[in-house]
Amino acid sequence: MKNRIKRSIKRLEHFTADVIYDRADGLKAKLYGSFLWCLSQIFRVLISLRHFCYDNRILRDSPLGCQVVVVGNLTVGGTGKTPIVEKFARALAERGRKVAILSRGYKSKSDGAFKRFIRWITHGEAPKPKVVSDGKNVLLDSEVAGDEPFMLASNLPGVVVIVDKNRVRAGHYAITHFGADVLLLDDGFQYLPLRGQAQLLLVDKTNPFGNLSMLPRGILREPISHLRRASFIFLTKSDGAPDAELEALIRKYNPSVELIECAHRPSCLVDFSTRERVGLETLKGKSVACFCAIAAPESFERLLRECGAKIVFRERFMDHHRFDEDELEEVFKTAVQRGAEMVLTTEKDAVRIRSDFRGKLPFYYTRLEIEILSGAEDFNAAVEKVCFPKRKADEDAEAQPGAAQDTSS
Repeated sequence: MKNRIKRSIKRLEHFTADVIYDRADGLKAKLYGSFLWCLSQIFRVLISLRHFCYDNRILRDSPLGCQVVVVGNLTVGGTGKTPIVEKFARALAERGRKVAILSRGYKSKSDGAFKRFIRWITHGEAPKPKVVSDGKNVLLDSEVAGDEPFMLASNLPGVVVIVDKNRVRAGHYAITHFGADVLLLDDGFQYLPLRGQAQLLLVDKTNPFGNLSMLPRGILREPISHLRRASFIFLTKSDGAPDAELEALIRKYNPSVELIECAHRPSCLVDFSTRERVGLETLKGKSVACFCAIAAPESFERLLRECGAKIVFRERFMDHHRFDEDELEEVFKTAVQRGAEMVLTTEKDAVRIRSDFRGKLPFYYTRLEIEILSGAEDFNAAVEKVCFPKRKADEDAEAQPGAAQDTSS
């Protein structure tokens, strides 16, 4: 009975995702889509009301007295945000800033409802923010910290990583305990209590805004008109080819925003057991099995094919799914039956697997890095704006028409 319920829930999750991404056809999909559309109209009103309250100071933000950089997106999942956060944090740290990444730790382990209720009625003290990395050591695993915070902590020595749904509290903690002078809000575009001096918005070039509907009918977290709030827009997963239609849509709402095109390039494969890195040429001509639990599994599978792999079996799970032993054993069992020579997953998925897991085939995950295809000067300008805000403001003022004349007079 338990397995039957589990399978039914899994089928509903996949069907819902297929409807949201317009991959499902038929009367059932249309009826379900209409129901979701009605819910999305309610969601649109609530989001608009929330922004109205903050814009008109009915609800107030909480400045913390240091530079705040927001990295986020208008849509749910799949924009390749984590590598951008990593690249930006590394660039800031290399310029001498003390960086703290603040994350809400999506799908991280938190107190249960009963414990929160007891704390509320007893006026108990709220738990302290979770310190995933103090800049020297990784202190929490992915189950407690969440996938992305753990990845960032592992890949960014010298950068503090803190998880708390209350990013204002987390920011204050980072400043007072670690001397942070730059706060980087991971997935913070919708977090209005803490405003940023720079708003970095990511747009997936392969699927920018879905069907233009709000959640839960589409993938938009807020109206597309909110593109106007971005200081810089990163067009991710780009192949370098111009997209005049997408750029025109962005310029419609934000005419002067700087556009930075970037690609997520695989840099190597990493052996899950030994953490040894091997070249991507290992995939050429190989029959492989792959599995992932990310928002855009197609991009991962396409990457493997572009490296010369032949996919003989694939398994897709819902985004942020935490794999159990039985699921992994089933994947490897089927991979062997299909004649796969190795099994592959993503780095983000690998952190959700027990480190002592051993499969029946060689097991690797892909390591991705960001390559700036165009707008490198704008990326550097974004970094400079945060590191040296006064100097950047002076440079911008000098660049204004008539600035030289005003100075000479």
